[in-house]
Amino acid sequence: MSTDKKIVLVTGGNTGLGYEIIKALYASPHAYALIIGTRTVSNGDAAITKLQSEVPTPGGASTLSVVQIDIASDQSIEAAVASIASSHGRIDSLINNAGANFDTDVRDGKVGLREGFNASWDVNVSGTHVLTTHAIPLLLKSTDARLMFLTSGTSSIAETMPENWGNMYMLPRINASPPAGWPKPPPMHPLTTYRSTKAGLNMLMREWARILKEDGIKVWAVSPGFLATGLAGTGVDVLRKMGALEPHVGGEFVRDVVEGKYDSQAGLVIRAEQPQPW
Repeated sequence: MSTDKKIVLVTGGNTGLGYEIIKALYASPHAYALIIGTRTVSNGDAAITKLQSEVPTPGGASTLSVVQIDIASDQSIEAAVASIASSHGRIDSLINNAGANFDTDVRDGKVGLREGFNASWDVNVSGTHVLTTHAIPLLLKSTDARLMFLTSGTSSIAETMPENWGNMYMLPRINASPPAGWPKPPPMHPLTTYRSTKAGLNMLMREWARILKEDGIKVWAVSPGFLATGLAGTGVDVLRKMGALEPHVGGEFVRDVVEGKYDSQAGLVIRAEQPQPW
């Protein structure tokens, strides 16, 4: 069970940003035991096949495996953590990447407002908190434990204020007020629920940083940038036209956090360039 390879669990690791995180670590010269957390094992197996075709020679003799985990299910979380405890004995880096955005489903009438809002919090905050709680004993067995929460640039409360927009062209787009009257015209890319949950996730990160301070576990909320991942069903080509970066940029950023580049910024919400304003 004991291994010199750093053991990394990435939830939502079979697609989007999670896949790019796994890929960046797999290509790294460092050796990892990479665990792809996915709701459907067959999707994780397909991701491994794809990874091995795109990176035929892992940089550091890293290994790939899959664990079934649905962070909206306590039973699934408990079974996944027990499986990792049995197969690996510890976790060196827990990357809480799995998330969801139900804003467009609410806008399009597919789910009710309360249902969509609660589902977003359940996945993005509650499920992440439950998983982290169950995984702490395995992180405590690491000599270099790292805990990451994948947040969003839209979660910054400070940047909702016009005086803080500066030359960041996306901030007016998501923070400008609509015309007077009711009902308001639906925005093309609604974010109210999503960004609220990610702001909550930032506070959750601060709580875990406080709780684990004396245990030596480094904690971050990682804001990977505006990426063309197709979250909430928005086409990647549409996102690219809006200025989204390719997903591998976010994957490489998270890899750098795992490998120590941002250790001096532990306890913060971090962007690749600088800490993100609260």
